[in-house]
Formats: sequence, C-alpha cells, structure tokens
Amino acid sequence: MPKGLVVASVDTGSIAEEMEIKVGDRVLAVNEEDLNDIVDFQFGISEDEFTLLIEKVNGELWEIDIEKAPGEFLGLEVSVSADGLKFCRNNCTFCFVAQLPKGMRSSLYDKDDDYRLSLTQGSFITLSNLSDEEFERILALHLSPLYISVHAWNSEVRVRMMKNPHAGKLPEQVRRLVEAGIVVHAQVVLVPDHNDGDVLKETIEQLSELYPSVQSIAVVPVGLTRYREKLTTLRGFTAQEACRILDQGEEWQRNFFAQTGRHLVYFADEFYVMARRKFPEEAVYDDFPQLENGVGMARNFITEVESGWNSLPDRITERHVHLITGTSAQEFFESWRDRLMAEVSGLKVTIHAIVNVFFGPSVTAAGLLTAQDIAHQLGDLSGEEFLIPRVMLKADEDIFLDDQSVEWLEKKVNGKARIVDNNGLAFLDQVIGYSLEVERFE
Repeated sequence: MPKGLVVASVDTGSIAEEMEIKVGDRVLAVNEEDLNDIVDFQFGISEDEFTLLIEKVNGELWEIDIEKAPGEFLGLEVSVSADGLKFCRNNCTFCFVAQLPKGMRSSLYDKDDDYRLSLTQGSFITLSNLSDEEFERILALHLSPLYISVHAWNSEVRVRMMKNPHAGKLPEQVRRLVEAGIVVHAQVVLVPDHNDGDVLKETIEQLSELYPSVQSIAVVPVGLTRYREKLTTLRGFTAQEACRILDQGEEWQRNFFAQTGRHLVYFADEFYVMARRKFPEEAVYDDFPQLENGVGMARNFITEVESGWNSLPDRITERHVHLITGTSAQEFFESWRDRLMAEVSGLKVTIHAIVNVFFGPSVTAAGLLTAQDIAHQLGDLSGEEFLIPRVMLKADEDIFLDDQSVEWLEKKVNGKARIVDNNGLAFLDQVIGYSLEVERFE
C-alpha cells in the first residue's frame, strides 16, 4: 500500500469539504497513479475530472470521483512528500538557522531546501542538494517558477560562502533551467566583504543577461544575531555602504528598465532604512515579484493605506491602541501615527518599537521579535488593545518564535491583542477599531 500524502487543510465551502475529506486523511492515488509527492498530486488533479483514492483516518478506503469547473480549485492542501522534505546540505557562513539559540519552536531548526516547496510555496532553494534524477525531473515536467538563492554567480565565492563544493554548479544549473523555459526568481543575501562590490556586480550582470527567464533579482542584507560565538565573524552594512549599494542599484534599475521595461533588480526595505532614504515609488517594484521576501512591503503598505485614507472618520469614540513593531519601522509608523491622530478625533496611538534583546539589537525586523521581549518592554496596558503584525506569528498558529502564545502575552501585559495582516487597509481597520466600510460614528 502506498504511503500517500497527508491532508493538511481543507478549505471551507470547497469541493474537498463537500466530499467529506478531512485533515489527517491520506490521498493515496489520483486516477490509479500512486502519489510520491505534491508534484504528482498537482499534475494528477490538473484535469477537470479525476478520481481520488483516499485513506480515512480510521483506515477506510474511499474512491471519490471529482468533477470541477474550469479554474475551480479542489480546496485541498497536502504534505509535500510521502518521504518528508529535502533538507539543506550547505553550511553557509551567514545561515540564520545556525544563529538560533535553543528553546525555540522546533520547526525553526529545520533547514528545508526542497524544490517542491519552491514550486508550490515560493521558498528559496540553492539547487546544491539535487540529484541528477531530480534535476532532470524539474526539466522534464517544466516545474516553474522556481525561487533560487544565488548569493554569488562566481563559483569560488559561492562555494566559499556556502561551504559545499556542489554550490559551484549554479551557473550551469541556472542556464539549463533557462534553456528549458523555466522562470527563475533569484535572491542574493548580501554579506559585507564577501559577495558585495565587484562580486555583486558580476552576479547582477550575469543574471540580467538571462532575462526574461530570470524575472526578478532581490538583494537582501545578511541578518546577524548575537548567537555567533563559534561561527565565522561577520558584520552588517554601514549606512554609507547601504547608500552606495542603492546608488549602484538605481543605476542598474534605470538601465534594465530602458532595455526591458522592467527594473529587474530590487532591494529589501532594510537597505532604505539603513541608508535613511525614502522608499521608492510603486512603479520601481513593477509587479512586486518578491513581496513575500520583504522587498517592497513598505511601499505596498503605504499604497494600501493611502487608498483607504479618504474613508477615515473625522472622529470616533475615544480609543487608545498600542502598535507593536521592530526598531527599523519605528519612524515609518510614527509618521502614520501623527497623521492619524491629527485627522481622527478621539484616537490615540502609541508606538512601541521593541528592541530585540533575544537575538540582539542588530536584528530590527518586526517578524523576528519574541513574546518575551514584547512583554518585558510593554509593561501593563491596563486592559487596552495592542496590535501585533501577523508576520511575528507562526503561519498556522498564534505562536511567537520563542514558542509563547498570543494568549500568554495578553496575560503578561494585561491587554487585548489584535492580530494585523500585512495590509494597509487591515491596519487602518484595526487602528480605528472597525471596518472602514461600516457606518461612521456620528
């Protein structure tokens, strides 16, 4: 009997729910073809009619005939593989997982490097752990798009940074993907004195020559925690260095836009914060191809807030709300706070820029804050509401990085938490306390 793929979630109102498929069931086959991984599953259900073989939690076998309209979704998420994930074989000098202390969520220590997650979830992969058979499968099935952590086009530099001799195959691998018509989104984690300067220039130039198959190149700064005692000595970028990187980046963007109509290379929001520069206009990010990678999130947020600004009420019932964020976003949110309080009578907003004691103060992103640091720095809120960006929490649970829950934090600070999606309109709704689409307070 095949192992099958475990059902991870079922969408409400979906075909899968109607067929009484439950979380924990196993999908064993589609059209009598055994399933080894999510790629097999997706190809199997791509037709409008197919048959699922389901093993229920109680061991019963169900054969379910499915008919769906063109473009209609089954509403089912399954595990990536019957044999588990493919894990990273590198030992990168800048690896963030290697900088984690003990006692955090167990899943945080898993270094997945799975091409199937890249295809289905947009996870970045290095290509350095692929067998010849797996690479040929990617080409044969035209698995696209893929998100690739390039870091350096220069093979010697990439091997040195990733400490894996297979990492030097990247130029050949990327060219083969491009020749097969596979779309690539590239990432460069930039480390001072390692892959910046001329190395970065070569990386950008080589990748840009592979446009349009290479659709985007994101440059993000290395993240360093205080847990690096036995690791390679690294440093972060200075403000002056960030300025030079952005100056060069703007020149690349102008040239690429003139040649292709796309800016092609994009820089993480942190670089603009470090350089104390305004975020670029929306047009610079094209279609925001790497938004989930922290590239353009601030500009996208600004655009969304502005779209809802004219719908704000002139006044509301007196309300004091606390916004939790990282130190890098402090000035950004303080400007919104001042503008909101000036235009909405009855509203008071307090910004709490939490210093990351857990990982170290050089880690400034909101998504890397722990409940412990928030609790220690927030104090007693006397029952008032506080807003938590969803990016601080586990994807499928209200759990922080240090394995503490939102409920635990509420008790510690004597407040009521509101979880805010990374969306400007959702932010306004939560600050005001109700949807901007409902009737205003008179």
